[in-house]
Parts: sequence; structure tokens; C-alpha cells
Amino acid sequence: MSFLGGARPTGSAGGVNTDKIEMAITELDTITDFFNRMVASCHAKCITPRYTDGELNKGEMVCIDRCVSKYNEVQKKVGEKIQSRGAAAGGAGPGPGASGLGF
Repeated sequence: MSFLGGARPTGSAGGVNTDKIEMAITELDTITDFFNRMVASCHAKCITPRYTDGELNKGEMVCIDRCVSKYNEVQKKVGEKIQSRGAAAGGAGPGPGASGLGF
């Protein structure tokens, strides 16, 4: 069901490629979920629950940078592993970076 309340059409209507739309929606959901998890995890790890300043201190900034970098590396490695397993299984999915976002 679409976010507008109606069912999604299964065929191509008026030149609209519903498969590409579905892939884009799935990719957006995946990226949003990844971002939300990363923010929650890095925030809990790097920033104390008692806010004393209006800005992050240097230690918090360094921690956030490292945390985000680690999350991005893990996401990249997981994506590569999934693609290699798909290729080994004979899947002809999109190649690396096909989305332009690296996911």
C-alpha cells in the first residue's frame, strides 16, 4: 500500500516503472534505517546524557567522527558481502555503486 492510501499498481502505467520505484523506496528505507541506528548508537556512546554545553566538546566530536566512520565501513563491507553472495548464487543484481550512494 502506498503512503497515499491506495494500492501500488503492479504493471507499468503511462511509462512509470514501478519496479524502479519499489527499488528506490526500499533503498530509501534502508538508508533511513541505517542513519537512524547510527545516530542513536553514536549519540548514546559519545555524548553524556547530562548536557552542560550548547555545543559538543572536542572529545565528543572526535568520538562521533570515529563512530560514524566505523558505521560507514561496516555498511560498505556488508554491502560488498551481500553483492558477492548474490553474484555467487547467480543473481544479476546491480553492480557496486549502482545507486550512486554506495549502499
